[in-house]
Amino acid sequence: MSSDDDRFVVPLYSSAEAARHLDVPPSTFRSWAHGYRKQPKDRPAVVGEPIVTTLPVDAGVSIPFVGLAEGYVLAAIRRAGVPLQRIRPALDRLRDELGIEHVLASRKLYTDGAEVLYDYAEHAGDTPEARSARELVVVRNDQRVFNEIVDSYLTRIDFYDDQWARVIHLPKYGPTDVVVDQQRGFGAPIFANGGVRLETVLAAFKRGSGIDELTNEYGVPEADLLNVLRVHTQAA
Repeated sequence: MSSDDDRFVVPLYSSAEAARHLDVPPSTFRSWAHGYRKQPKDRPAVVGEPIVTTLPVDAGVSIPFVGLAEGYVLAAIRRAGVPLQRIRPALDRLRDELGIEHVLASRKLYTDGAEVLYDYAEHAGDTPEARSARELVVVRNDQRVFNEIVDSYLTRIDFYDDQWARVIHLPKYGPTDVVVDQQRGFGAPIFANGGVRLETVLAAFKRGSGIDELTNEYGVPEADLLNVLRVHTQAA
């Protein structure tokens, strides 16, 4: 990874924006980006270290593209029902075994990560951490692979030849292919079909533009426009 690679060194998102793009609660993403400390009554404090890459805040934003990619994988783990505090030791093992600092944003997670997690689960014994790691991996055709939920997320990441994430296809929009791409739209979600930023289309719709007008102006299929409008209406 080059020290001047924009994916690592250019802040693009606030924690709230990243949470919205990934469809996770803002408080959840903040804990991934900044860590957390919980103080149960009459018990020792529970501390979680940050796990998502952040940068010094610049005009309200601190998350680079690689941080969003890391959060995307954590969202998959969360959706699989595995608590992050239970999987943190396994993620540390992934980083150490694969020798990659930003392993959650690397193709090696997809190609080699399941095997590492399976090995961790086998050697960690019958602990909550081992059971959680085991929930993320299944054995299929004698291969250790990620379970269906995590695998469905990982297959929606496109990688550069350098093995780092370059495009994320956001699952929250279902059949409509909405992507975030460091090289297009300043990392904001765009329609893969048409290339226009979602916020541009949504703003025009709120100003009164009709579906036919938006389709003609931006080249986005009507079905994609209607689907994105439905998602944002439900989230409002």
